[in-house]
Amino acid sequence: MRKSVIRRLAVARLAAAALTLLAAPAFAQTRAELEKVIRRQVLPNGLEVIVVENHGVPIATVEIDVKNGAFTQSPDYAGLAHMYEHMFFKASKDYPDPEQFTQRATELGAQFNGSTKEEVVNYYLTLPADSAKAGMRFLASSLRAPLFRDDELAAEKEVVLGEYDRNEAGPGFAFSQKMTELLYPGQFSRKNTIGDREVLRTVTPAKMREIQTRYYLPNNSALVVTGDVTPDSVFAWARAFYGDWEKGPDPFVANPIPPIPAIPQSQGVISEAPVSAVTVLIQWQGPSVRKDPASTYAADVFSDALNSEDSRFQKRLVDSGLWQGVVVNYYTLDQNGPISISGQTSPDKLRRALAALYDEIAKTDDPGYFSADELKRVKAQRAVESAFGAERTSGLTHTVGFWWAVADLDYFMGYVDNMAMQTPEDLRRYAARYIVGKPRIAGVLLSPQARASLGLKETDLVGPASTSRTTP
Repeated sequence: MRKSVIRRLAVARLAAAALTLLAAPAFAQTRAELEKVIRRQVLPNGLEVIVVENHGVPIATVEIDVKNGAFTQSPDYAGLAHMYEHMFFKASKDYPDPEQFTQRATELGAQFNGSTKEEVVNYYLTLPADSAKAGMRFLASSLRAPLFRDDELAAEKEVVLGEYDRNEAGPGFAFSQKMTELLYPGQFSRKNTIGDREVLRTVTPAKMREIQTRYYLPNNSALVVTGDVTPDSVFAWARAFYGDWEKGPDPFVANPIPPIPAIPQSQGVISEAPVSAVTVLIQWQGPSVRKDPASTYAADVFSDALNSEDSRFQKRLVDSGLWQGVVVNYYTLDQNGPISISGQTSPDKLRRALAALYDEIAKTDDPGYFSADELKRVKAQRAVESAFGAERTSGLTHTVGFWWAVADLDYFMGYVDNMAMQTPEDLRRYAARYIVGKPRIAGVLLSPQARASLGLKETDLVGPASTSRTTP
């Protein structure tokens, strides 16, 4: 899940919002608060059941999260985690006819959807609370006994290929794909959620079944239920509908995920499209949330501090007029989520803008670059933003499922507490370990005319030599 860019909210509005949100148990933020509203059990077959009780509105969301996604894909399976997501809402043993899934969802008053990310695939129903039990039974049918009918797969393949075509038609598609390919050398398929056209075109029911038997196991899944429900009832229903789901071998023992290789050297990417402004994207491999969780908290506070309108970073780059805007972001993942700095400028300012950006990046591990008072403000704002993310019950469900998959539920429970502990020294250490002097991929998206007028080459983009410093 990508961390949102700082919202430009007035201090008074933030304070009022914080008081409103923290008054409701469902919007708890600290570990102590969350432990009061989140209940969990692990069934004997390994299925983790997580319940967040909130009786404010008579609605419930039932979600299944599976540790699947792009990170499990070898090149010959690129995009098939997403294809499986589409096939989930099709015929199953209990609902074998093509229209029965949609008909049953309508009977339950349910809205349904799913999503495929790098390290998790989720499926959910949001429905009236009095249909929660039936909704859990309904999802179990699709989860445990999909049919993968030839006719449905053939039709859904065209839908997914249509999505691919629409993405490919965008001016930034080739650019972002090339950036990702260089950022994760030799492991592009494990970051490529949209997939490979030829793999999608030739998909078979046998490949869908292979994904099911390998990853769709109770000991590789979580059931998350939020809203107007009682935990004891949900646990009882889970045992009834999922308790005899047969446990399987750990999919990551038999099929271990290859480690992400380091970037060997800084590289530049130039992509041309009929655009007026110049878009710049610079990326580094970031920390793994499982191997270096401490750095992920620092990464979020670091990004928020640099994104703050009154930071020296923004004043130097945006207030000076060199950049129209610059945003810093870290995407939390187990498999080395990317650190990104993106921005827009004009062709005539590009070289000066890049020079100023690299100069400012190089200072972020200097003692004194961040102040304790500055971090106090941005950490408070991050806590409020986390509360905003829980404003809707369905949104909280997805958040819990995402963190369960990429880290664990304990990481989610302790996030606000650990983020609040970050110091200027923690941010300096993070910058030195992952950004300053480290190999990077630097790319620009600009018009052919702008490139020609600038005489721009890939080597012009990477900035000063990225020689590794000693990591503190």
